[in-house]
Amino acid sequence: MIKSNIASILKNLHKQYKNPKTELENWKNPIQFMACVILSAQATDVGVNKITKNLFSKYKTAQDFANANLAELETYLKSINYYKTKAKRIIDACKFIIENYKGEMPNNIEDLIKIPGIGRKSANVIIYEALNKTDTAGIVVDTHVTRLSQRLGLIDPKLNNAVKIEAELQKIVAKKEWKFYSSAIVLHGRYVCKAKKPNCEECILNKVCPSAFTFTNSEADKK
Repeated sequence: MIKSNIASILKNLHKQYKNPKTELENWKNPIQFMACVILSAQATDVGVNKITKNLFSKYKTAQDFANANLAELETYLKSINYYKTKAKRIIDACKFIIENYKGEMPNNIEDLIKIPGIGRKSANVIIYEALNKTDTAGIVVDTHVTRLSQRLGLIDPKLNNAVKIEAELQKIVAKKEWKFYSSAIVLHGRYVCKAKKPNCEECILNKVCPSAFTFTNSEADKK
C-alpha cells in the first residue's frame, strides 16, 4: 500500500512542482547559504531574505564571518529571532570551517554535521541547494516533511525523531527522488497542507492522502 501510495504522491507532486528549490535568497556561495540556514531557524525565509542583501554585501566568505566583530554582525541581524545566538553561531561555524576545511564547505553529511550548529537537516539542505549534489545527502526532515509524511500515511504518526523519520522515508522513497521529495514537500506544507488549516480542496494529493478532508480545526492544531 505504501509503495503504491508513494508512487502516486511523487507523480502528483512532480505535476505541481517542476523545479522546487529553496526560497532563501541573496546568497552567492555555500558559506552565505549556510548563514541563511542558521538564520532561518524559528524564522521565516521572508524575514531572512529581508536582511541578507545588506548582510552579504559585507560578509562574503568564511574568513569575513570568522573575523567579524560580534556586536557589528548582530546589528545586521536584529530583526531575526535569537539574533545574538545566531550571530555567534555563524562566526563559530566559519571559524571551524577555516580551521578544519581550509575555508571551504565540505560536501558530505559526515563532515558537515561536525560544524557547530549544523545538524542533519541543515546539512542535507546545504548539500542539495548550495552544493548541488544528490549523492551524499539524505532526505531533509523539518516540521513540514514530518507533518506531511505523517498525514500521507508514510510514517507512523507517533514518530517524531528526525533521524528515524529520515531513515523510514529513505526506505520507501527512491534515492533519485530524495532531493525532489525534500523540496516539494516543504513547499507543499508551507502553502497548501498547512499545520492549522490544510487546504484539502485545492491539494493535488487529496485523492491519495488518507487524511484528506478529515480535519477539524482542533485536529489540525495537533498535526
